Amino acid sequence: MDTKGDIPGKAPTGSDIGKMDSKAAGMNPYVGLVSSLRAAWLTGKTRAAEHRVSQLEALRRFLDEKKQPILDAMASDMRKPPFEVELSEIVLVKNEVNYALNNLSSWMKDEFVEKNLVTQLDTAFIRKEPYGVVLIIGAWNYPLNLILVPLVGAIAAGNCVIIKPSEICSSTEKILAETLPSYLDNDCFAVVTGGPAETTQLLENKFDYIFFTGSPQVGKIVMAAAAKHLTPLTLELGGKNPCYVADESDLQNVANRLVWGRCFNAGQTCIAPDYVLCSAETQEKLLPALRHAITQFFGPEPRESPDFARIISDKQFQRIRALLGSGRVAIGGQTDERERYIAPTVLADVQPSEPAMQEEIFGPVLPIITVPNVDEAIAFINRRERPLAMYVFASDSKLVHRVLEQTSSGGFGANDTMMQTTLISLPFGGIGNSGLGSYHSKFSFDTFSHHRACLLRSLGLETVNALRYPPYSERKMGLVTSAFEIKRKGTCTLL
Repeated sequence: MDTKGDIPGKAPTGSDIGKMDSKAAGMNPYVGLVSSLRAAWLTGKTRAAEHRVSQLEALRRFLDEKKQPILDAMASDMRKPPFEVELSEIVLVKNEVNYALNNLSSWMKDEFVEKNLVTQLDTAFIRKEPYGVVLIIGAWNYPLNLILVPLVGAIAAGNCVIIKPSEICSSTEKILAETLPSYLDNDCFAVVTGGPAETTQLLENKFDYIFFTGSPQVGKIVMAAAAKHLTPLTLELGGKNPCYVADESDLQNVANRLVWGRCFNAGQTCIAPDYVLCSAETQEKLLPALRHAITQFFGPEPRESPDFARIISDKQFQRIRALLGSGRVAIGGQTDERERYIAPTVLADVQPSEPAMQEEIFGPVLPIITVPNVDEAIAFINRRERPLAMYVFASDSKLVHRVLEQTSSGGFGANDTMMQTTLISLPFGGIGNSGLGSYHSKFSFDTFSHHRACLLRSLGLETVNALRYPPYSERKMGLVTSAFEIKRKGTCTLL
């Protein structure tokens, strides 16, 4: 099932890609575009710090000058509230731009490293070089953020870039396609529009790096296409993010933060809490607190609230509505197909075998599964694929650290949801089924940079170098070992 930032519409399968390969030789419509960007990159134009700064500043002007059209586009695409657009699509991206501009000179510097005895008179460093021509495939749920945040890193690292926004958010795609090129250097940056066929054709070309945000199913297709050219890539995928609520928690605070995280962007967020694990007693106490939070946030009729978005498409609406039969509807459950409206909904007493637990929900629906204790919650989480994020609510810090230490996920949050992504100092990325690689701020720069190992030596001192040349001897072995060896440092045990 397609969930979030996948290649929209009917996802191309492995056989689709194979068919395209058989008839696309010499006919691929993007060969010329990729070649022209590669030619621009080979001139060294994008490597200059001045060019990187100018393009980042241009991106910031785009966000400032096109703020209202962006707000209008996202209102048209999914009735996203202006507050949510500004926070998640504009402010967070501008933070990335400004942070990159503030730190670019230090990021670009060679990183000098420790040396052994043999290389003491040499220069050893890591040089951060651009990969070349990179492809960024975005997602529909945050159609600006999930294209522009990786673009910031790609520009900062000195690459030429093709971006492919999702056509499902057609109004936002139009702004990116028609307006963004007027801000950026068209020799080095391009926007490609279209659906699965165009994306498949793009992937037939050789890129130097691919960055994809989407579902695990489509991520496998992108990875297979990259493998044909041995192209490195980052996959930002998704999954079912668990949330354990301990018995002693302040349940109204828990409810407020759960409802905000689950209902922001109508739940169409890859790091939203996907399901709750708690005891049966806590479930019954949590339900009225969740109901109160929903009413406080969206009023008695959330359908009328200007602060509650809509589901992106009919396909996604039908998929989410089908999940409402899991467990029992304890709160909400109302739907309106014409508006693609699904009310903030809580499903109680959900069983692990039910439909709501078989896929990422990606909507304003929160299932609750009861477990007797934290041990069972940890075991439940560890039996499933590793998620993009996981959350725990508990007053006991020891319990928080226990869950942190005994589970694995892309990111982790205690006593709140989604807020970890607002910290530009933290990496964002999954593990296993939820992704490969990470980005945001310096991590984005590193993702789009090849870290080149460099050692600069003198042609002199050949007497010293001769120790490693044949003919070998025990004496040479002893001297060379002493020069190259790293010894274990002494340890001290405190009694």
